[in-house]
This record gives sequence, structure tokens and C-alpha cells, in this order.
Amino acid sequence: MKRTVSLILVFTLTVTVYGQPLSGKKIDRLTERVMQEFNVPGIAVAVIKDDQVVHMKGYGVRSTATGRKTDENTLFAIASNTKAFTSAALGILIDEGKLTWDTRVTDIIPEFRLYNSYVTEDFIIKDLLTHRSGMGLGAGDLMGWPDSADFTTTEIIHNLRYLKQASPFRMKYDYDNMLYIVAGEVVERVSGQSWEDFVESRIMGPLGMNGSAASFKRIKDRSNIIDAHVPVDGRLQVVLKQEAKMHNSVGGIYSNVSDMSKWVMMQLNRGSYGVNTAQRIFSEAAHREMWTPQTIRPVNEESGYRSHFAAYGLGWNLTDINGYLQVSHTGGHSGIVTQVTMIPELRLGIIVLTNQEEVSAFTAITNSIIDGYLGVRNHDRVMELKARMLKQQAEAKEITDRVWTTVEAKRKESSAETDLKGFEGTYTDAWFGDVVISNENGRLRFRAVKSPRMRGEMFHYTANTLIVKWDDRSFNADAFAVFTLDREGKPVSFTMEAISPLTDFSFDFQDLYLEKRKK
Repeated sequence: MKRTVSLILVFTLTVTVYGQPLSGKKIDRLTERVMQEFNVPGIAVAVIKDDQVVHMKGYGVRSTATGRKTDENTLFAIASNTKAFTSAALGILIDEGKLTWDTRVTDIIPEFRLYNSYVTEDFIIKDLLTHRSGMGLGAGDLMGWPDSADFTTTEIIHNLRYLKQASPFRMKYDYDNMLYIVAGEVVERVSGQSWEDFVESRIMGPLGMNGSAASFKRIKDRSNIIDAHVPVDGRLQVVLKQEAKMHNSVGGIYSNVSDMSKWVMMQLNRGSYGVNTAQRIFSEAAHREMWTPQTIRPVNEESGYRSHFAAYGLGWNLTDINGYLQVSHTGGHSGIVTQVTMIPELRLGIIVLTNQEEVSAFTAITNSIIDGYLGVRNHDRVMELKARMLKQQAEAKEITDRVWTTVEAKRKESSAETDLKGFEGTYTDAWFGDVVISNENGRLRFRAVKSPRMRGEMFHYTANTLIVKWDDRSFNADAFAVFTLDREGKPVSFTMEAISPLTDFSFDFQDLYLEKRKK
């Protein structure tokens, strides 16, 4: 009897000491510290445990321009956390017998083509969602990023055929966005509803996500919405919110932590919701497929957790941390980053929405909360991530400073002035369209015809390489333009690559091949 009592006491002490979740006040202090350390104006956090919201709160301000407070109903773009909604929409249609995960995409969209014909022929619905197409990281994203690009869905589906394979089909994980546009088109053609109408009527409506919208333009009440913020030259700057005008199945949803908590609870209940979880959004079989590893990913060795595998499911990242399955996704627009994380065995969900684009902020909050439930000690996530961020920024600055020092030196070498007139002209890429390089008031200028924000001044760097310095300084995406010359030394084509290692991968300059049009 004494031994039994002793064991109970030991167990109780173990749970108390090693598995204590953070209190609401500790989450408050953590979030306020994160905002300070990572220069984030506003954050919203929700924690769900055992089908109950145990913490839900907004912090800081929606916008530095207005100073209005963030709360649990403040709308943020959830960006790529939208992808799980697209997978869910397809799961609903599969439950209804209108297609299967293995249906060929060409059976729904006959004009769908990828670079290799055999890939096109074998490409199934599941392949749209799993980042294993063989296209490179972010391939084609400049057709939608930044979101001033005015490519239609029809044009994007057509242009996918020009994006060359970077790896064998279904052999390598490379995150893509364009195929989720195709997935949204599948939803529309099979259901007869737009993707936006389908998601709002079949997912958001039943769950009671009444403040959310499937796109920016569908938001009914914009009185409580964030502004996006980007640090430019060390100071926060309000930037245009991305509206995802046509391609919302990739990242168009706007929501808040109050509504997203309902979405997370439904996920933790394997598709069920409502009183006694008696109603369903999708079947348990569909849910199981979404949370089944489909594409192997590299394990994150810097997470501070013990992990043995990492994979991508259908709209979800999957990994193990200290013996538990973790299901998560992140999302990023210019000036906004978000994260949704679940540990199903603990019936735990964490949502962090921010109005600045530093991912260390949501990671520090999420992992600190998880540490409390897992009993992980001696990890100051804020300090660790701040040190890593500063190191990356310093390394990137060293690279960019070196480049601009070279450019400035070239400008001062009057005796070695380069005749830039020969670079003028219209250059064309098969999927991105025309880029015009012209002389405007004595300055060489770059202008992408179908992406109006992609414009900037060009400077000579070395030999046949120029630099594009974007007018929009929030991009952090200045790029090399490397020209090929003909036998007479005249430019005939050019390729591009980002200068800074911190440039968002959606500036997929590396996929461009721009050839000069003959007069």
C-alpha cells in the first residue's frame, strides 16, 4: 500500500514539475517579450487543450499608423495556412464520390500540362498538394508574387508547362504554390462553385467562422484588420496588404484566432465538430490521408526537439518531437507571418498570427508553449532565435554590402564607364512574359510588364552583370542580372538570381530565362 502511494506521489510530482503548461500571465509576458525582441507591432495567440480554448488574446497594435489595439477578433492574412483548407475542400468532394485522391488532374483540367509529358500523364490530385512535382523551390511564384502580378488562372495553368523539372518526379520535396492554384481550379470545376464560395459555405459557415473570409475582397467588416509591416533600413514600414486577387486557394484567407480555434478543434477531432462532435466537415478517412506522410522532408536539426522524421502530408507539415506527432503549417505574406501547430496526442493546438514578417516571433511563442506541455527545460527560445536571426542578418548584410561597395566603386571610375545603352530592349521569358529595360532620364530601368511592382534601377556590377535595385525597398530582393553576349559583344539574353540569402524564395528569379526580342 505504501509503495502504491509512493508511486502515485512520484507520478503526481513528475506531472507537476515536468509537464506544467504556461499560465495565461506567462504567455502574456512571453508574447510581450517577443514583440520587443523581434520588433513586431501586433500578435494574436490562441491555445486549445482538450477541446477548450485555454488562452486567447491579442497583443500590441494592429498598425503602427493607427495605434489601434489587437484583439482576438483582429483579422490577419493566414497566407499558406490556407492550403489546409484547399486540401479539406478536396477531401469533402472525395467523400461525396466526385473524385479520388488518385484522379488524374487532366481528367478534370484537360489543358493541364507540365514540362515533361510523362509527369503530366501520371499527375494525380494528391500530387497537387504534396510539393513533389519535380519543379524547383517556388517555381513560377513570380506569376503571383508580389501580388500586383496580373496573371490569370488560365495563364498560370498554361505557363506551368514551361517550368523545367529541377528533380525527378515524386523524388524530392520542393515547396510550391502554383499547384495549389490548380487545386483550387479542380475544386471549382468539380463542385460548380468558386473555391471561395465552396470554402465559405462548406467549411467556414458550418464551423461558425463568421469573421473570416476566403479572400480580402470578401471581408464584410474591415474595421478590425491589421496592417502589414516590414523592416526597411532598420525601421518598420507599413506596406500594402497582399490581396491575392485571383489565386486565393494558395493563401488568400483572412481570419482571426477566435475563428481559427474552431478550425483547429475540428482538425483535432478528425473532421468532427459541434455538440458532442456529432457533425462532420469531412470523413475520418479523408482526415487520415491529410495527416499521412506523402513527401519526405529534411529533419529540422535546430528545433531543439528530438526528431526522427519530417514529411509533408496534404496541406500539413508532419514531424515527431520528443516522441509526439506534431502537425503544423506556416504562412507568409509580405509583412505578415502565421503559424498553426497541433500535437494530437496531447489534444493541443496553438495558433500565432503576427503583423510583421519575422518568423522567429511565432516560432519562439509556439515552441515555448509546447515546452511547457512537454516539460522541456533550459531552452530560452526567444534568446536562441534572436541570436540565430542576428547571425543570419549579419551574414546577409556582409554579402549585400560587398555588392553595393563594388557598384559604388564602378560608378566612381569615370575612366572605366560602361556603355549601358546596349542593354536596352524588350526581353521575353516563356512563362513570365516581357521585361523592358530602358533609359529613363539617363538611368537604366527594369520593368516587368505583367508585374507592375517589379521595377527598379539597374547598375553595372562586373563585366556583363548588372544589379537590379527595386523601387519597393520592402522586397529585400535586389538581384543580379547576368547577361549573355553574342560574338559582337551585344546582350542577347539574361538570367537572374537574388543577392541576399534572406530573399523570400517566391522571388524565383533563378527560373527566368529572358531573351532579347529582335527588332
